Amino acid sequence: MILFDRFTLDNGLKVIVHQDTSTPLVAMNIIYNVGARDEDPERTGFAHLFEHLMFGGSAHIPKYDEPLERVGGENNAFTNNDITNYYLTLPKENLETAFWLESDRMFDLAFSEKSFDVQRSVVVEEFRQNYLNQPYGDAWMIMRPLTYEVHPYQWATIGKDPSHIENASMEEVKAFYSKYYNPCNAILVVAGNVNTTEVKELTIKWFGPIQKGELIHRNLPVEPRQTEARSLTVERNVPIDSIYKAWHMCGRLDQEFYATDLISDILSAGQSGRLYQALVKKQQLFSDLNAFITGDIDAGLFVITGKLMKGVSFETAETAIEAELEKMRTQEVEETELTKVKNRMESMVEFGEMRVLDKAMNLAYYELLGDADLINKIVDHYAKVTAAEIREQAATILTPGNCSTLYYKAI
Repeated sequence: MILFDRFTLDNGLKVIVHQDTSTPLVAMNIIYNVGARDEDPERTGFAHLFEHLMFGGSAHIPKYDEPLERVGGENNAFTNNDITNYYLTLPKENLETAFWLESDRMFDLAFSEKSFDVQRSVVVEEFRQNYLNQPYGDAWMIMRPLTYEVHPYQWATIGKDPSHIENASMEEVKAFYSKYYNPCNAILVVAGNVNTTEVKELTIKWFGPIQKGELIHRNLPVEPRQTEARSLTVERNVPIDSIYKAWHMCGRLDQEFYATDLISDILSAGQSGRLYQALVKKQQLFSDLNAFITGDIDAGLFVITGKLMKGVSFETAETAIEAELEKMRTQEVEETELTKVKNRMESMVEFGEMRVLDKAMNLAYYELLGDADLINKIVDHYAKVTAAEIREQAATILTPGNCSTLYYKAI
């Protein structure tokens, strides 16, 4: 049981405090309710750009990293389809430095032309290196618009095209910051050897004067149900053929999420997973084969990706995958196998909450989903999944008409 307190400032900033007296460190995590799904289709990559810009200096702090490093702290950030998350750790004695740093860039980010040009170049170079000039790097750039016709998950966090960031104006970037990086669109978590009274005093002191900002009301297009199989073949200068298959599934807040997640574990939880045992080890059709879910807040994807062994055709590989999926759709998993993946999931949850920073991140994310206390209930949700629910979900989701397939052919 992870205990915590929560309160909300008048400007809408939600705050969660978790006391952990076992560590001399304090973790501060700020999650902003903005991700790639919130971007203009003609100006994608902005949320990720801000992951970089937020370290370019703010009104009273020219360089974010230097004062943090001087007090023994370290930091980082990440962006995905749904959120942008900033986090740091530092010694408890220097806790107020964290409040000073994080509040200042929420208060007024310094939009200098130099910082904008530098970070824009960094992001564009990252796009080219990781997505355009790396083997298989563009696979998901192709898969996303193949699977999503209208929902903004059709583009990656890095964006649709480097030109969207290259051609972005300062006015557009400032407008994005003004809309999304506000107290009412953020959740602050402080975890470590702290108490709620001192955290509340510091939060009011540093974040209280920041203006509330605009409340965000999303009205994103709902992806229509896919009823016919889609496929696309591309040829690239890569070592071996690869296949990518994606089925539409529920969103993160749906009850069916837990059964769907366990299906991916049954198929691909390490070397004991069904796909590895049958198609990699026994039949030797693939050198690598994985199943996973995207875990998005809106309706996401169930994915299987694999690299084919030399001489194996796409048809043979796909038929073999389909045979394993047919078992999932028609046969209930044995209790021993289901218990094994549930135990694995429980251990992953437990290990994922060992560090104070991990607890801070999880509390922030679950609060964004609606209730930070989900951190204490997540294992129970998985434990309640039955073999019948596993089969029903597999039969519902893993159908040919709901599948999009990319054949990534080596030349």
